[in-house]
Amino acid sequence: MNIFSRTCSWRQTLAGLLSAASLALPAQAADIVVGQITPLTGVLASIGKDLALGAKLWFEHVNSQGGINGQKIRHVVLNDTFNIPETLKQTEQLIEKEKPAALIGYLGSVTLAELIKNGVLDRSSTPLIAPYSGSPGLRNPPYPWYFHIRADYAQETAHIAEHLATINIKKVAVLYQDDAFGQSGLAGFEAVAPKHGIEIVARGTYQLAAPDLVPAVRLIAANRPQAVIMIANTRPAAAFAKAYREASGDGMLFNVSVIDPAELVKLAGLENVRGMGITQIIPYPYSGVSRLVRDFHRDLKKYAPPNTPITYAMFEEYIGARVLTEALQRAGKNPTSAKTAQALQNLGKFDVGGFTVEFSPNNRNGSSFVDITVIGAEGRLLR
Repeated sequence: MNIFSRTCSWRQTLAGLLSAASLALPAQAADIVVGQITPLTGVLASIGKDLALGAKLWFEHVNSQGGINGQKIRHVVLNDTFNIPETLKQTEQLIEKEKPAALIGYLGSVTLAELIKNGVLDRSSTPLIAPYSGSPGLRNPPYPWYFHIRADYAQETAHIAEHLATINIKKVAVLYQDDAFGQSGLAGFEAVAPKHGIEIVARGTYQLAAPDLVPAVRLIAANRPQAVIMIANTRPAAAFAKAYREASGDGMLFNVSVIDPAELVKLAGLENVRGMGITQIIPYPYSGVSRLVRDFHRDLKKYAPPNTPITYAMFEEYIGARVLTEALQRAGKNPTSAKTAQALQNLGKFDVGGFTVEFSPNNRNGSSFVDITVIGAEGRLLR
């Protein structure tokens, strides 16, 4: 059985923990509230749950050690089902009611762009750490309340281009989601492909709301690329990979880091995604000797439901939570959102235990780290 196997029982247990337990107790006067709004149900629920759990693991550990400056963290998690109007409404209500010191781990380029337009973070001086998006449009120009710990999609696809050049791949097709997420990854790849002698022979696209992959499969398969670069979420990527292989497409497959490998294998079938390269923007979480990875395994065992599989999304928000608690420590007793934002922007270089982020008054892009993993013969992610 591959290490990504997920059971209904642990997913149901986790959903209950995240959607109910975080709000089960009334706030105490000395609580530090950290808010998170993410899909716990719907098309992106598997990633949303992992993002919430990753943050929860570290907050539970911090609370078990007495909290921060003697105060416990109360992690408030709300389910927006990946519905943008709901995200905006819940964010406004959460900030008004709970007065969080910070937000963490919101999901989606379009969601985060709409949050900027809404202006609720500007009005409340509320920072959001570790948003789960690599869209360059959220960073250039820098938005003062977003503190990114991941490389952007352009950096991810540029890294893929560099990798392809080392293995002499010259004919490439791109499948991209037709929104800010997909377009930014496409633009990043287009910008660097020529200098590596790479020709883009086909560009296929789809809409997230109603992903019809048939035209893209036909176009890309007909052009016989040596590799296909996907800037796609998990379900569309799985549908494409399966249909592309069934259409005798034999190009190498790559995708960016937002994908859920376990769900991908389940939906597409291992035979269709074996060998797929996936960029990663944080270190390998499954094994290692760094303090960060050791701590993550300790807290996963102690605070997650039994048999919870490790994911990169979970590990990413675990790192985000560690960065946030360092800022909360520096912000002092009873940290307000403004004090927390000030502490984050003055963080400088911070070693999380084997992974370094860096923020400053002029820099909100904490990391440019990119690596590539591969889905192996047994469904495991290999380095």
